Amino acid sequence: MSPIPANSTLVIVSGLSGSGKSVALKTFEDLDYYCSDNLPFELLPGFVRALLGDSGNIAPERLAVGIDVRSRSDLSQLAHWRGAAQQYGIEAQLLFFEASDEALLKRYADTRRRHPLSQRGLSLPEAIAQERLMTAPLRAEADAVIDTTALNVHQLRRKVVTEFALRQENTLSLLFESFAYKRGVPAEADFVFDARVLPNPHWDPELRPLSGRDGGVRDYLDAQPEVKRYVGQLVDFLDTWLPKLRNDTRSYVTIAFGCTGGKHRSVYLAERLARHAREQGWREVATFHRELD
Repeated sequence: MSPIPANSTLVIVSGLSGSGKSVALKTFEDLDYYCSDNLPFELLPGFVRALLGDSGNIAPERLAVGIDVRSRSDLSQLAHWRGAAQQYGIEAQLLFFEASDEALLKRYADTRRRHPLSQRGLSLPEAIAQERLMTAPLRAEADAVIDTTALNVHQLRRKVVTEFALRQENTLSLLFESFAYKRGVPAEADFVFDARVLPNPHWDPELRPLSGRDGGVRDYLDAQPEVKRYVGQLVDFLDTWLPKLRNDTRSYVTIAFGCTGGKHRSVYLAERLARHAREQGWREVATFHRELD
């Protein structure tokens, strides 16, 4: 069997249908977690064993699995299957997502999706009530219960990033965020840098549909002398002062970059500085693009 990383993490994502589980799992995937959805509980130990495997491959340090009523498993057996997975040296954390009946009904009306239990001939309110009963054992065992009633997609993604995907170790985590000034500065930002002084790829018709994640935009900005100087000054500032915060009581620091539309320059800078932080040895680093995600 491949060696198990000492800091391996398994996150079980569960909860009510329509409560944001898919958004949460996609967020973990974006943060380089190895993810699998709709996994039956009884396959959980085998899933972990297969990933750690006997093939000699390097075992992933972070796993996230989605488990809910679609798996048709006996959800009351969570403690047993969770314990079996932990035999492989991975501490399993369960996150349970829920929302009010009113919020769930509205979300189903907006998306016109079918509830997983509707095939049993139940009305939507009856299916939601039945699912609450079926998932009660999961909720009782959860390490955290997240009520998404008042959260939009962006708020939910950020909550997952800052409260669960990061902070897996007793260390300072870094979140590099991009935003558009026209929608306001993120209230939670610790450092804010204005990218509107830089050349704007928006005015190039070929680059306009792209984002700062795309190679064309990166190449364009990499070639600009002003950008090189700006990035160099940012690197010097962050390399000097971020390490000073390691002994602070906070768990994570948000470094935000803003531009006009939050699509090109700010995204480029967030990705560029996050990559630099990882190269400098920061283990807990994430990016969040408010206008893209």
